[in-house]
Amino acid sequence: MPASPYNQPIKDWPEAERPRERLLHFGEASLSEAQLLAIVLRTGDPASKASAVDVALGLLGLFDNDLSALSNATVAELCKAPGIGPAKACEIKAAFELGLRRLQKQGGPFQQQQFRCSEDVANFYMPRFADKKREQFQVLMLDRKNRFMRDVMISQGSLDASVVHPREVFNTAIRDSAAAIICVHNHPSGDPQPSPEDRALTRRLLDAGETIGIPVLDHIIVGRNCYVSFKDEGWLTSGRG
Repeated sequence: MPASPYNQPIKDWPEAERPRERLLHFGEASLSEAQLLAIVLRTGDPASKASAVDVALGLLGLFDNDLSALSNATVAELCKAPGIGPAKACEIKAAFELGLRRLQKQGGPFQQQQFRCSEDVANFYMPRFADKKREQFQVLMLDRKNRFMRDVMISQGSLDASVVHPREVFNTAIRDSAAAIICVHNHPSGDPQPSPEDRALTRRLLDAGETIGIPVLDHIIVGRNCYVSFKDEGWLTSGRG
């Protein structure tokens, strides 16, 4: 559909073309990505008189119509699009997060996933981290039979580092009654080899886990179609990497 028929506000469009009315009559599957996004945005840009669909089209164009890139964008990156301020950026982030949590809780890949070895973990996270421009540090919570409960993002950092404190990791593990954890983070450079900071953090996490009684079973660093497992390399034993 054109960006804004007759350059009019959406309320003046033919009813069949208005995103909300179209969803009500024909269902959400009938809407384009721009129309769906326009419903999330709710309003357009008064300054430029652009409709919500216009703003949505501009936003999608900024990310080459790649929903994966859009969902991984930061609030600051979203705000670079005309008509998108912090409030709208937060609405977009919240919508994508709700979709992800639905997958986690209602038969999505998390519920079905079995992690039997480091390769299983790495194969699961490599595509999830593929578009990330910043380091993210995830913690997998395991029950007493080492079955997966859920994962939690502890930190999202700069292009080449994330700041993680053992307190944040184990506060979350204690709150979730986890019996053990596996740590996973990405290197946006594509090289999964651990830095001195990665090794030092792993030592601190191992020590904290021993003290608290929640062992760290592995720390896996994901690169571009490759990974390094501290457990597989023998770095979780004496010497600690």
